[in-house]
Amino acid sequence: MGKRSGHFLLACYPVLQNIMQEDSKEISGLHAKLDKLVHHKEKSAVQGAHLHAFIYFVSIRNLTESTITLLGRKWILVNEDGTTTVVEGDKIVGECPVLEPGGSFSYNSYHVTHLSAEARGSFHGVDEHGGKVHVRMEPFRMEVPTDSSAPPSSS
Repeated sequence: MGKRSGHFLLACYPVLQNIMQEDSKEISGLHAKLDKLVHHKEKSAVQGAHLHAFIYFVSIRNLTESTITLLGRKWILVNEDGTTTVVEGDKIVGECPVLEPGGSFSYNSYHVTHLSAEARGSFHGVDEHGGKVHVRMEPFRMEVPTDSSAPPSSS
């Protein structure tokens, strides 16, 4: 896991589904960005499959004057074959970070695939007044190398 600042709720509010479905405000000053993306070719237990792990490192910064509690995330992956994978749910790597003004939360996670894809992410939560908020991350590409015999690399 990445470094974290701020504190965490012991249990997330059971309202994430409502936050993701109801009106949520994207507020200026709440920023999410990809810090680093690392590619690793996996040894596949499935014959003929060439799996690749993409480890991504993300930071979320609160430059607003309000305390923000992040309750969940949503990722949309558009694969090179035209299929779409949606991953959404409560918490961010098992946490509900509380970001005080000026605070940040950093973490890493991964995605295993045999296809190149574009990833779009967003994080959802509430401000200190209970208002629903979210922040979107700029899309990024996970490119599976065309030469599957090439050694793993970092980018």
